[in-house]
Amino acid sequence: MHIFESFSTPVRYAPRVLVCGGGVAGIAAAIAAAREGADVLLVERGFLLGGLATAGLVTIFLPLCDGCGKQVSFGLAEELLRLSVALSCDGKRDADPWLHSQNPQDRLPPAPRFEVNFNPQLFALQAEELLLRLGVRILYGTSAVAVSVRDRKIQAVMMEGKSGRFAVAPVCVIDATGDADLAALAGAPVVRFGQGNVLAAWYYTAGKNGYCLRPLGVADIPDEQKASAPPVPYLSSQRFSGLDTEEISAFVSLSHHTVLSDYTEKKKADPTFGEPATLPTIPQLRMTRRIAGAYTLHDSEMHCAFPDSIGMVSDWRKRGPIYEVPFRTLYSPALRNLLVAGRCTSVTDAMWDIMRVIPCCAVTGQAAGCAAAISDDIHTLSSEQLQSTLRLQHVRIHESEL
Repeated sequence: MHIFESFSTPVRYAPRVLVCGGGVAGIAAAIAAAREGADVLLVERGFLLGGLATAGLVTIFLPLCDGCGKQVSFGLAEELLRLSVALSCDGKRDADPWLHSQNPQDRLPPAPRFEVNFNPQLFALQAEELLLRLGVRILYGTSAVAVSVRDRKIQAVMMEGKSGRFAVAPVCVIDATGDADLAALAGAPVVRFGQGNVLAAWYYTAGKNGYCLRPLGVADIPDEQKASAPPVPYLSSQRFSGLDTEEISAFVSLSHHTVLSDYTEKKKADPTFGEPATLPTIPQLRMTRRIAGAYTLHDSEMHCAFPDSIGMVSDWRKRGPIYEVPFRTLYSPALRNLLVAGRCTSVTDAMWDIMRVIPCCAVTGQAAGCAAAISDDIHTLSSEQLQSTLRLQHVRIHESEL
């Protein structure tokens, strides 16, 4: 059975840049675009900025360095890391050699990498304050539900929120949804993460040991890497695409059950075990869907220079690799005014596991924000012009600049 509907949707906003998704990639994109003078509208379906990093309680700002003493990611990646611990830091990842020491020798192995643990609520609140100071308009509880495309350009994005259905008619759009939702709605080619996600159930307790993260379950690694990697411990044998409503609901319920079981077991064994303090308010899904972009970055392309690089990232899992990120991984040939940022850029599965984390989301978000502020035809945007803008925002583009 189907119900056929007909809408006349009012256009309520016409910003220069529309950012869909308020995770770290969306935050970085909105900041970068606003600093270039663009009128920015940020829409977030939840009610807290930060995405998986805050609402999902994945509160580890992974390395900005290569693990061998070189900082790799700059600009907003570093600014947001410093913001995340400006008011509070739990100290589990001691970045003092990077945050306070001016001596490069202090950063050499076996020194800790440039990464921190942070308080999710404080980080979200500070990010919101920063965006508002820059004049970014934020709409919470708002989801993109349809896209109007003409001549390979997005003309309008239909939204739904508490006040009903409305449209946004932007000049340029940034898909920072994490799931390539806008790209899929607009008909751009997309790729699903075939093996699916495993269950995760991270939560916080408060007690005699303070405010503590309990990370139950880990992100799976791509199948192609399993021959040389230790087995991943699973909480459940079930897999989740992250793209189906009933499936996501089952993921959340299983996560809640896992948290309750863990707490009950630990409390029975130790009556002084802390009380549950914070639960995730979004499912802890890591890889779901990405674009098939103008270029697809492979994990074997470490230390490769790209003429259209928009910055660099490292491999959070091991020391040594440095990757330049081509601008072409941030857009599809199918659409001229849509950019993607965060964990849905154009990469292979093996590279996806590297690019999905916070620093990489900040790097791609900043580049997308700058590009959207400069041009409404991404395919014709000069790499040199974009790189010049990024350098003015304190980004280092090529490994040769380190």
